[in-house]
Amino acid sequence: MGKDVIIACDFAGRYETIRFLEKFGYRRPFIKIGMELFYAEGPGMVRELKTRGHKIFLDLKLHDIPNTVGKAMASLSKLDVDMTNLHAAGGSEMMRRAVEGLTRPDGTRPLLIAVTQLTSTSEQRLHDELLIGASMEETVMSYARLAQASGLDGVVCSPLESPRVHEGVSPSFLTVTPGVRFADGDVGDQSRVATPARAKELGSDYIVVGRPITASDDPLREYERCCDEFIG
Repeated sequence: MGKDVIIACDFAGRYETIRFLEKFGYRRPFIKIGMELFYAEGPGMVRELKTRGHKIFLDLKLHDIPNTVGKAMASLSKLDVDMTNLHAAGGSEMMRRAVEGLTRPDGTRPLLIAVTQLTSTSEQRLHDELLIGASMEETVMSYARLAQASGLDGVVCSPLESPRVHEGVSPSFLTVTPGVRFADGDVGDQSRVATPARAKELGSDYIVVGRPITASDDPLREYERCCDEFIG
C-alpha cells in the first residue's frame, strides 16, 4: 500500500470545508473528517465529499462498551469511508466487535485503526495524569499488539513510534501518524512530532497534517511541499 498525505479538515462546517477544498482545483486529496465537522454536519457531509472524489478518514475515535461500538461501526460502514478508528484502550472485545460491525455483507470494510496514545500526550502526562506506569513506547507497543490480535489494520501513533510498531508487530501493520510539522513551523499543542521527511524515514504509512496546510495562506503549496517530502 502506497504512502499518502491525509489533510485534517478540522473546520466548523460545510461552508468552510468546501471553500478550503476548492483551493485544490482538480486535485482530490485524501482528507480526514473529525468530530468537529462530523458533529456539525453529520453523515451528509461525508457522502458529499465522497461524491466529490475524496478518500475519507473518518476520525471519530470510538470508545464505549463493545455492543455500542459494534452497532455504531455497522452504521458507519454504510458511509463508504476509506478508513475509520477507535481507541485501543477500549480493549480487545470492543475492537473485535468493531471489526464485525464494520464488515459489510459482501465481506468488505474500510481500514480500521486504533488510537494508541494521542500525540498531545507527553510521557509526563501519561504517568502523572493517566496513571500509566509503563513508558510511552511500552504502552504504544502493547496497544498495537492488542489491536493486531483483534483483527485491526493498524494504529494511530506518533511518527517516532512507527519503527517500533513495524518491527514489533508486523511490517504490514499500518501506522497512521499525526503530529507532523514542517521544520520551520509551530508544533502547536503536539508533544511528539516529526517533519514529513522524518516521518518518511521512520516508516509512517500515512501522515495526517492539519494546521501546517489548513492555516496556510497557500494550502496547495504546503500540501505539495508535504507530498514532496513524504512521498517523493
